[in-house]
Amino acid sequence: MEDRTCVVTGSSRGIGRGIAECFGTQGANVVVNYRRSETEANEVVDQIEAAGGRALAVQADVTDQEEVEAMREATHDAFGRADVVVNNAGINQDVLFTEMSHEEWDTVLDIHLDGAFHCTQAFYDDIAAAEEGRLINISSIVGKGGNMGQANYATAKSGIFGFTRTLALELADEGSTSNCVAPGFIATRMLDGVPEKLKAGIEDDTPLGRLGTVEEVAEVVGFLAGEKSSFITGEVIDVNGGKDL
Repeated sequence: MEDRTCVVTGSSRGIGRGIAECFGTQGANVVVNYRRSETEANEVVDQIEAAGGRALAVQADVTDQEEVEAMREATHDAFGRADVVVNNAGINQDVLFTEMSHEEWDTVLDIHLDGAFHCTQAFYDDIAAAEEGRLINISSIVGKGGNMGQANYATAKSGIFGFTRTLALELADEGSTSNCVAPGFIATRMLDGVPEKLKAGIEDDTPLGRLGTVEEVAEVVGFLAGEKSSFITGEVIDVNGGKDL
């Protein structure tokens, strides 16, 4: 990853932060995108620079096309063309479907799907022109199996699968790849509000008997971003401890 430029959306915390820091430890130039968490984003930048990488925190709401285009220009000014784009930004607003508002539906789909559209469109030419361009989308096990109270989230994450595979076909002529990582239940803030009894049930239902770590997801993304994954495209890589077996 030495001197490659990587844009990671929603990377001020959680899985996105782990991905950004993984890239940084491999010598990449990393754009740490955030919407509101400026302090946390700057902490990620500090961690990457301490590990010998270069990083830039850029505020942009991925649902806003103009802000995403401004992020592209900031990336070009700091590091030049992007080689790797990771669409990670996401949100969950969990409620049973019968009680779900249109706003709760739209908000989740906008961030996951419109966000992926805006960022991929903004950086498409960069990825296509790069010697080893990489588009990596972060989905979820929920996109495959659904989940109670997450009709909006499951629909958004399922949509990422089709998006990934279509972009794989369209980028293939350029020698660039598009892949997806679908984490299972990972120990992040998103699970902080889940009752301990429910977490224990998730662990019991996972063949490996535990939650995953951010680092385990980030390492898979790091592999897909590197040169050794050059003949892998259009794939959904599960990182879920065997949860769907």
